[in-house]
Amino acid sequence: MQEPDEFETKVGAELLNLEMTSADLKAPLKDLYITAAKEVDCGGGKKAIILYVPYKLLKSFKAINTKLVRELEKKFSGSLVLIIAQRTILGNSYKRTTRSHAPRPRSRTLTAVQDAILEDILYPTEIVGKRTRCKVDGKRIVKVYLDNKDPAVEGRAPTYAAVYNKLTNKQVSFHF
Repeated sequence: MQEPDEFETKVGAELLNLEMTSADLKAPLKDLYITAAKEVDCGGGKKAIILYVPYKLLKSFKAINTKLVRELEKKFSGSLVLIIAQRTILGNSYKRTTRSHAPRPRSRTLTAVQDAILEDILYPTEIVGKRTRCKVDGKRIVKVYLDNKDPAVEGRAPTYAAVYNKLTNKQVSFHF
């Protein structure tokens, strides 16, 4: 197990502070924890904070996502806070134990994990459709069509695209 760095300690202290001071977040935050925290530079002076949570706790974090993100964005002014599940990618050569010769689960493939990361980044907003555009020079751009119920997403779309590019090395553009 790895020791938390300075930034992760700072984020953990803020989560503990929220647990102690906020009445509506006290009970839900009691049993929740993060596995890692990372600060990503999104260009244009914008920064994003990515909180990695265990996959089994993701549903609990999503229940309090809007309140938690709003409070953490107040504490870390100017930074966008994203909650992403810690997922495992298993390669093509994955083999289970000798007793079970089942293939690797579809949810552990690279494509499935990257799609799940995209959904975690955009969580309150629904993805309506996806198209992959292949250019002549070989570059691929994923066009993601979003439900336009939340007006705040349009301003955050470039930051979301930069974070997704940093995490998966894929280009993405958002359309409403």
